[in-house]
Amino acid sequence: MEGTSTAVPFKNLHSREYQGHKKKVHSVAWNCTGTKLASGSVDQTARLWHIEPHGHGKVKDIELKGHTDSVDQLCWDPKHGDLIATASGDKTVRLWDARSGKCSMQTELSGENINITYKPDGTHIAVGNRDDELTILDVRKFKPIHKRKFSYEVNEIAWNMTGEMFFLTTGNGTVEVLAYPSLRPVDTLVAHTAGCYCIAIDPVGRYFAVGSADSLVSLWEISEMLCVRTFTKLEWPVRTISFNYTGDYIASASEDLFIDISNVHTGRTVHQIPCRAAMNSVEWNPKYNLLAYAGDDKNKYQADEGVFRIFGFESP
Repeated sequence: MEGTSTAVPFKNLHSREYQGHKKKVHSVAWNCTGTKLASGSVDQTARLWHIEPHGHGKVKDIELKGHTDSVDQLCWDPKHGDLIATASGDKTVRLWDARSGKCSMQTELSGENINITYKPDGTHIAVGNRDDELTILDVRKFKPIHKRKFSYEVNEIAWNMTGEMFFLTTGNGTVEVLAYPSLRPVDTLVAHTAGCYCIAIDPVGRYFAVGSADSLVSLWEISEMLCVRTFTKLEWPVRTISFNYTGDYIASASEDLFIDISNVHTGRTVHQIPCRAAMNSVEWNPKYNLLAYAGDDKNKYQADEGVFRIFGFESP
C-alpha cells in the first residue's frame, strides 16, 4: 500500500459523542495543530472544543455568540491555531479568537453565506453565497478584494496547496478551475453526470476528490487534471468528503446510514462507520486519524440533537 507503512486498525477504533448545541450541527473543522475542533450549528452559534487525541478528560467548550442566523460553515486559519472564521446565513463573515471566544473582525456581504475556505498561506478567505457569488476577503483588513458572480450553480470552493489554482464545484457536474489571483478560467473538468457538491484537496498535494449527486466520489490527479479512480460505495448524493492527514484514506458521507472510509490508492473500502442520520460534514484531523462527523441526528421525540461525534479513539 502506497504512502502508509502500516494499515490503520480501524476495526478497533471507537466514536465519542459531543453535546452542546441546541440544534443540528452543519459543519465541523479542526485547527491546524489538530488540538481544537469547531462546530457550527443551526442554533446560530459555533462552539470550540479542546480535543486530546489520547485523553479522556472532560471536554471544555466555548461558545462563539453573535451570528443571528445559522452558522453554515467555518474554517480555521491554516497558519494560526487560534483564529477561526465563520460564515452565516445572516450575511456576515466573522473572525474569532479561539482563546477569548471574542469576535475580532466582521464584514457584511451581499447574500446568505454557505461556503468559506482559507487560502493555504492564510492571507485570503473565499466566501460563497446562495446566489452563486464569490467574494475574496483580504484577511488583514477583513475587506472584499474580489467579487465574482457566476452564471451557474456554485456548490463548494477550494484552493490548491500552492494557492495558484482555485476550484469551484458546480450544479452542472463540472469542476471549474480558475487561475489565482486573476480568477481567469483555466479548465472545465466534466467530472460527473449530476451536480458536484463537495471537493477536498489531499494534504500531500497530489490529488483532489469530488463528491457528486450521482453518489460517486471521483479522484483527480492535480498535475494532469485526470480522473484516476472513482469510489462507488455510497448510494445517495455525496454531501461531504475528507482526506486523512497522510493522504492515504478518504472519508465520504451522504444520506446513506454509514460513513465510508476507502483506501485512496486502491479504491477499496477499509471501514464503514455506522450513523443514525444523513451526514452534513466529515473532517479528518490534520495530525491524527481522528474523524469528526455531524449530521441530522434527531432524538426519540424527533427534535434536533445538536451532537457531533469523533471516530478514532482506542476506547469508547
